[in-house]
Amino acid sequence: MATENKNLSQYDKATIPNSKNFRFGIVVSEWNEEITEGLFKGAFDALIDCGVLKENIVRWNVPGSFELIYGCKKMQQSYDMLDAVIAIGNVIQGETKHFDFVCEGVTQGIKDLNIQSDIPVIFCVLTDNTRQQSLDRSGGKHGNKGTEAAIAAIKMAQLRKEAKF
Repeated sequence: MATENKNLSQYDKATIPNSKNFRFGIVVSEWNEEITEGLFKGAFDALIDCGVLKENIVRWNVPGSFELIYGCKKMQQSYDMLDAVIAIGNVIQGETKHFDFVCEGVTQGIKDLNIQSDIPVIFCVLTDNTRQQSLDRSGGKHGNKGTEAAIAAIKMAQLRKEAKF
């Protein structure tokens, strides 16, 4: 298991770019709200801890993980001053193939957004077998994947800034 004996909330602030002037969007799925709110808290707290101003963080909610694609696309279009967008969702394996279709669609959709737009979208969608695994990765024993997504967003925002010609 990739997160075995790892805490996703640990990062070295000395390796994080100066984030004071960056602006971030966060699109949060309302499905499995306890988990997605935990992921949001991890992402938000990490952004603030790394110097991002509260007023430079925009949050939108969407009904489920599949809707993250549209929400992120509209956020990219609506906020041209954003430096990165974080897509937060959670899909838990059930008894049908619905899990597979949603996970594949969301993964490909967010990948497509990264190809089509200059504003990076960070994938923070937990795709676990059980609710407990999701809880463990959204503020539980394995830390918080939202924190990891925020650090990735900061690093991608810096890359975007440096890559401008």
